Amino acid sequence: MRRLFDDELNDIDANFTEMGMMVSETIEKAVKAFIDHDRELAQEIIDNDARINEREVELEQKSFEMIALYQPVTSDLREIVTILKAVSELERMADYARNIAHATIRVKGHVRVPEIEAQLSEMGNRVRKMVEEMLSAYVKSDDVAARKVAAKDAKVGEMYDKINEKGISKMERHPDTVIGATDYLNVASYLMRIGALVTNVGEWIVYLNTGKIIELNPESSNLV
Repeated sequence: MRRLFDDELNDIDANFTEMGMMVSETIEKAVKAFIDHDRELAQEIIDNDARINEREVELEQKSFEMIALYQPVTSDLREIVTILKAVSELERMADYARNIAHATIRVKGHVRVPEIEAQLSEMGNRVRKMVEEMLSAYVKSDDVAARKVAAKDAKVGEMYDKINEKGISKMERHPDTVIGATDYLNVASYLMRIGALVTNVGEWIVYLNTGKIIELNPESSNLV
């Protein structure tokens, strides 16, 4: 029975990590599509969102089945609970990436602001790296690394503030940028929320290792 449990746990671990990689790639593509005004790539992201949703449902169902069948306790139960919680955070990250894709379709043809797009590209790359680093922390069950990744979210908030300030300034001085700049602010908001969700995953990694539920970045907890 123990061997069967371990095999199934390893399987959902692998599927969770694979889903995380899918989400990371989706975020990267979403930001690229927005900066390049690539509607075709944006539509691909929107169409593929169902695959990520399906993966979330499969992982949740498998986790509940394992709890019912094996009735795990202590660290085994914490690992399954961590996957249940963290997979939901991944799915929400993908939803924000999909929202960026929708913004790409809306913004094409409107006046562009290159300096804001450069800032968004930098912010998107930072958030994507946070996702990848947090996945690595999960695979290694490294709560110290998880805390370090979560600490990087403060920089994401600073980047959002700068983009927000620049966007509002542009709209005030150049009315022809209002439609495009509004989507810049929306995309920056989506990326900031992804950063907050990465922090949430970090909190579940800490729970997995310590059994304690804590808030790593309390100031970002109301963003998602």
